Amino acid sequence: MGIFSKIKDAIFGKEAKAQEAPPANTPAGVPPQQDRSVPMVNVENSLDSMPGADRLNWRTSIVDLMKLINVDSSYENRKALAQELGREDYSGTAEDNIWLHRRTMQELSANGGRVPPEFLD
Repeated sequence: MGIFSKIKDAIFGKEAKAQEAPPANTPAGVPPQQDRSVPMVNVENSLDSMPGADRLNWRTSIVDLMKLINVDSSYENRKALAQELGREDYSGTAEDNIWLHRRTMQELSANGGRVPPEFLD
């Protein structure tokens, strides 16, 4: 399981995994129909409701975001996350971490999360 999957599971919960699995009777190459009765996960509300959210700056810090959801925020894990999200030259600078936070939020949005627009620009 990759770092992004751990982040997504921590925010979306275990039900997200069950929703991802296509039905067994879906023919190959045909995308499964999205269940419109399942609401999108409100990422901001989910994170704000976690214990410690009031003490961590998860809205702008990838390190604090990872700490909040109990994912190891070490340089090695952040570098692995950056590589998962398409950046091979991650060095851990402030600019890299800003990019990584923004890219993580974009990926959460692309995977069914409702993310505030200021996290997506």
